[in-house]
Amino acid sequence: MHSPKNWFQGELSIDRKILNKVPEITVYFWIIKILCTTVGETAADFLNTSLNLGLSGTTVVMGLLLVIILFFQFRSKKYIPSIYWLAVVFISVVGTLITDNLTDNFGISLVTTTVVFGVVLAIIFAIWYKVEKSLSIHTINKMRREGFYWLAILFTFALGTAAGDLTAETLNVGYFLSILLFGGLIAAVTIAHLRFKLNAVLSFWIAYILTRPLGASIGDFLSQAKESGGLGLGTTITSALFLIAITLTVVYLTATKKDAVAKSEEALG
Repeated sequence: MHSPKNWFQGELSIDRKILNKVPEITVYFWIIKILCTTVGETAADFLNTSLNLGLSGTTVVMGLLLVIILFFQFRSKKYIPSIYWLAVVFISVVGTLITDNLTDNFGISLVTTTVVFGVVLAIIFAIWYKVEKSLSIHTINKMRREGFYWLAILFTFALGTAAGDLTAETLNVGYFLSILLFGGLIAAVTIAHLRFKLNAVLSFWIAYILTRPLGASIGDFLSQAKESGGLGLGTTITSALFLIAITLTVVYLTATKKDAVAKSEEALG
């Protein structure tokens, strides 16, 4: 197996026109990712119920806003924390709404959506790998690669929402036990990578998918009524708290650039 450094260098394109468009995978990345997935769950519920927009209205509004944000993300020539993470927040909400629409408006079971989204995501990865010869996020430096990246991200959120709801609600595992379950699975993947050398790209994407149901379970546990197994904070308070946490973390990363790609790596190729 190639070392991560050599593997990274081997993936870089000679005709590279832009810098890598995604952050370094640090502890900050996973913290914000989980915060975003939690907001995706609670914000979708807030807009749907508290503001009475309904699933269809919420989906249209958030879908349009996501398109606008992704326009600026694709237009940028490098990773910009505020734009990137805003896109993740909105794609988290839209991914949640896709699953909720299929379940609530069309009556499709969570078992079916979980399986279908899993298959769709596998197909996206297969096409991505066939076209680009890699699924590494260290070389998201061309528009086509970035297109595959965000499409995969969207369906990881849709899949994670379906799997999380299936586990917590349909299978009656409950929100708190779901947090322990998905947290434990992420820990197992981390150990498999660090201790047993599980492929880095495979480890990343498995963990990325699992953070969605983990974040959703955390959001539901905090926001749902006590009689439903939650703490009863409500979607408004929960969404506000996590949005503030995301904002503060992004401001910190913008100022310190702790998750920016190293200049030596940017210059390769």
